[in-house]
Amino acid sequence: MGAALAGAVGLGLLAVPAGAGAAPELPPVTAEELISSVMTADPGPFNGTVKLDNQLGLPALPQLPQAANGTSTATVWSDGDRKGRVSLPTGQTERTLVADGTTVWSWNSADRTVTKSPESEGPHRRPAADPTAAATEVVKHLRATSTVDVDGTAEVAGRSAYELVLAPAPTERTLLREVRVAVDAEKRVPLQLTVLATGSSDPALRLGFTDLTFGAQDPSLFTFTPPPGATVQERPAHAEDAKPGAAKPTVVGDGWDTVVIAKAPTGERAPELAALGKPVSGPWGNGREFTTAVGTAIVTDDGRIAVGAVPEQVLTEALTK
Repeated sequence: MGAALAGAVGLGLLAVPAGAGAAPELPPVTAEELISSVMTADPGPFNGTVKLDNQLGLPALPQLPQAANGTSTATVWSDGDRKGRVSLPTGQTERTLVADGTTVWSWNSADRTVTKSPESEGPHRRPAADPTAAATEVVKHLRATSTVDVDGTAEVAGRSAYELVLAPAPTERTLLREVRVAVDAEKRVPLQLTVLATGSSDPALRLGFTDLTFGAQDPSLFTFTPPPGATVQERPAHAEDAKPGAAKPTVVGDGWDTVVIAKAPTGERAPELAALGKPVSGPWGNGREFTTAVGTAIVTDDGRIAVGAVPEQVLTEALTK
């Protein structure tokens, strides 16, 4: 999501409601009032179960198994400030992420490895896989280039919520129709994020809580000690930037038709891109193009990758600038 969301709205389709059952009765609120409250909300400590429904149409790659279509769950804990914990079960194994306020720990039980890195600076960091953080970033990124509306109410994770809808302004060029955010009526934090592509009534992506409890958390959840016999690897907070001569990604455009251009993965970390996509060429050179319902990517032969929730033409223009 993030910077790659984009474009021209598909008309005449209705979004799937955030929750089943009768819509709760809530006091009226304008879209701008709701957005303002989301941007300043402070949920405090909480824990919950998160469900991800992914229908993005990405290929299943050995290095990126989570990218393929399907459903996955995670358990999230937050102290309401800089500390958090995420548990990601994967069959018989589990990945655990712990942010203790100064260090981020990643534990993979499959190969018994621990990755340790300094936590990035910034206040009120929330744990990865947290829909409140993901949806807040989307609203922040898209509000200036969107038409916004409050489309009734819904129930998510047993809590009453407003349905905030962001649709791309007519000037935006994107593959997306709209983004829907279910906002907690009491805490004013996002409970669920739904992404819909132009031409489809089924969500391409839905990330949201299935249960959620606010209140103090056990402090021991936010500490981590590597298990005996585990291999511990240390890396800097920004591993790519730490490499000599490493170039930062280039961002072209803003809002829904943002394109991010970066150095393509190489070596053992690189997916087998050569076997995927279709050959393409343009003023920028030659490469391969990959498309999904909500985005397009071009990997160039000279080692760049351009990604956005946009059609091919927008990527081509960005690569030639």
